[in-house]
Amino acid sequence: MSPVDDERLAPRSVVRRLLARPELGSAVGAVAVFVFFSIVADSFLRASSLGTVLYASSTIGIMAVPVALLMIGGEFDLSAGVLVTSSALVSSMFSYQMTANVWVGVGVSLLVTLAIGAFNGILLVRTKLPSFIITLGTFLMLTGLNLGFTKLISGTVSTKSISDMEGFPTAQDLFASHWTIGSVDLQVTIAWWLGLVVVATWVLLRTRAGNWIFAAGGNADAARAVGVPVARTKIGLYMAVAFCAWISGQHLLFSFDVVQSGEGVGNEFLYIIAAVIGGCLMTGGYGSAIGSAVGAFIFGMTNKGIVYAQWNPDWFKFFLGAMLLLATLLNAWVRKRAEAAA
Repeated sequence: MSPVDDERLAPRSVVRRLLARPELGSAVGAVAVFVFFSIVADSFLRASSLGTVLYASSTIGIMAVPVALLMIGGEFDLSAGVLVTSSALVSSMFSYQMTANVWVGVGVSLLVTLAIGAFNGILLVRTKLPSFIITLGTFLMLTGLNLGFTKLISGTVSTKSISDMEGFPTAQDLFASHWTIGSVDLQVTIAWWLGLVVVATWVLLRTRAGNWIFAAGGNADAARAVGVPVARTKIGLYMAVAFCAWISGQHLLFSFDVVQSGEGVGNEFLYIIAAVIGGCLMTGGYGSAIGSAVGAFIFGMTNKGIVYAQWNPDWFKFFLGAMLLLATLLNAWVRKRAEAAA
């Protein structure tokens, strides 16, 4: 058989390439959600509403990106939500207690947060325990530490104000500024979110590390057999989650000046939901950073669309759960079609 006749070398059609994309199902879902709220909520299509929807999406999307990469690598992180709060608390309390420039606290927070991410990863590869168990333990420890240290140092469940300290305005510009374009108010978190999506997509599709992530999540034993540094890859993924938790934590701190120690509990499920809606499989080895962004955008549209439609916000969790189930079923169907068309 000549190379020309070999069907494996034949170019795939546009339809087949689209069916092979993990984010296809979420893109269809995003269009459906957009059309739905455009019909039931008149204010949803206002230009000013766009900034609100994008901001709600970005606060979830910043964390959904590394969580998606971690899920592609075959693992979970249930401590991601409280780690955001831990990052903010370390920055605030270190700066206040040491009476230093707030950038010192920000730097210390980065080191502490990365160390927690490395702890999760190292414990995972050393003990071989499921990531669910390890990060659940970290979640519980961080929840207790956040509350215990805050009450011990501040005497209350919230941190002291650091808005009058040196370096606060410049840190606020980086982590919590915003721009107004016409009637649209755009938060800096949107730029952080989109930048992370671009970098993560490049890593997944254009670098050796991206191949390692897919291989480690698809079949870790087979990946090790061909020389993939599975342990190092998974530790790096947990540190990537920690880095993005640091970004989100600094935004939390410099947006509101003070931090409540109990914040962040439960947000880890929102990050995982955004990744799953975006096409990541619970079994690992499949997904995309772009899909996580679409999943976060669906979250933002639903979150704010319910408000614009003047519905009871108590229904939000119901819609979120329904979307999770529908997205999981749709993603499974799309993947089967992609495998059949390959």
